Amino acid sequence: MASAREVAVLTLDACRRQGAWSDGYLKRMLREQKLDRREAALATRLCFGVLQNQMLLDWHLSRFSRLPLDRLESKVLCTLRVAVYQLLFLDKIPPSAAVNEAVNLARVHSRNPRTAGMVNGILRAMLRQMPLPQPEGGDALDALAIRTSHPRWLVEAFARRLGAQGAQALLEADNRGAPMAVQVNLCRVSVQALCDRLKEEGVTARYHPWMPGCLVLEGTGSLEALPAFRQGLFYVQDCAARLAVTAAGLEPGSRVLDCCAAPGGKSFAAAIDLGDQGEVVCCDIHPHKIKLLEAGRERLGLGVLRPTLQDAAQTRQVWLEEFDAVIADVPCSGLGIIRKKPDIRYKDPKALECLPAVQSRILACNAGYVKRGGVLIYATCTLLQRENEDVVRSFLAERPDFCLEEFDLPHWGRQEGMVTFWPHVHDTDGFFIAKLRREG
Repeated sequence: MASAREVAVLTLDACRRQGAWSDGYLKRMLREQKLDRREAALATRLCFGVLQNQMLLDWHLSRFSRLPLDRLESKVLCTLRVAVYQLLFLDKIPPSAAVNEAVNLARVHSRNPRTAGMVNGILRAMLRQMPLPQPEGGDALDALAIRTSHPRWLVEAFARRLGAQGAQALLEADNRGAPMAVQVNLCRVSVQALCDRLKEEGVTARYHPWMPGCLVLEGTGSLEALPAFRQGLFYVQDCAARLAVTAAGLEPGSRVLDCCAAPGGKSFAAAIDLGDQGEVVCCDIHPHKIKLLEAGRERLGLGVLRPTLQDAAQTRQVWLEEFDAVIADVPCSGLGIIRKKPDIRYKDPKALECLPAVQSRILACNAGYVKRGGVLIYATCTLLQRENEDVVRSFLAERPDFCLEEFDLPHWGRQEGMVTFWPHVHDTDGFFIAKLRREG
């Protein structure tokens, strides 16, 4: 069985070489290696900590390694990153333990018998010069990029939007853990009853500070193993994503379309807001994700859900002007959920340039399904204006029969048709919501 450190190294290596997403690959590794709760928590901390601080770790490593980092074997580089993260950020782990384990892992995973000695030399030299200096760059944004481990292009984008201080606050928030927010299945249980039930199951549960029907959990271990989860008493969903459905103002008996539904959070929220009365057609283009939606429907006991295989960019004639509300949470760059998926920040920005065109096609297609007088919600989990406000404004220029509509949100009050949630301001995912009304 692999140790926590080895699981972290193997996960990071898979992310680096195979393009795997850290959260999914790590979950699989934890299941396969059957780590206990304590070791699983350490593996998770190491894996996410390295990804959150990778550019900073590499900046320090490059000062001590005689070889350029890109010439090191992938698993060796990942081993060094895990070790340096422990030395810089984890006070409770003795430096000797971090170094010795790294040397042992290098001995196992390197093809070169001299690698273990090199790893030992780099880490010992680093320890002798502790505390290490603060990173420097070509200018203030370069230094901020290295210190917070966000690519320069992303730092520039946020600095243009928020100013230098706002960008720094956001980038630092990206490197802090997100709270575990779960939404209560109010069709089955009250908030207080679920809170009491979770405490009986050994989970610390408290009311969310401002979101109705929401609990914040700690010490959950494997959520799927909790009886309350298996019995469908709650589902995991960030509060900002939940508010996209709240903004729609759904009423029992309505017919709702969630056109990009998987893994199903907004469809579940819509069904609960309907009191499980009406219909929620929840779509995805992938058959295996339809199975996920069906599993969620059965677990939560929400009979109004209708999982349906459908390409969100292809028109379905029989749906035209058939829905009271359409929710379009479109594919996006995902830069609002870096707290949960830290590797998203390292995406190639060129690969993201086509997204506004895709988002616009989906929005235009699904707008046709809205009844006269009905509601269209456009949402993303990104913070880039070109994927958010620009897409909405372009749509409105083409569709004069739609207009932005004000809406009220709990705690945050009246919104003027569009709102962006920021991790450093709202303590939610970065998320964008626009509410549009079709003329009657």
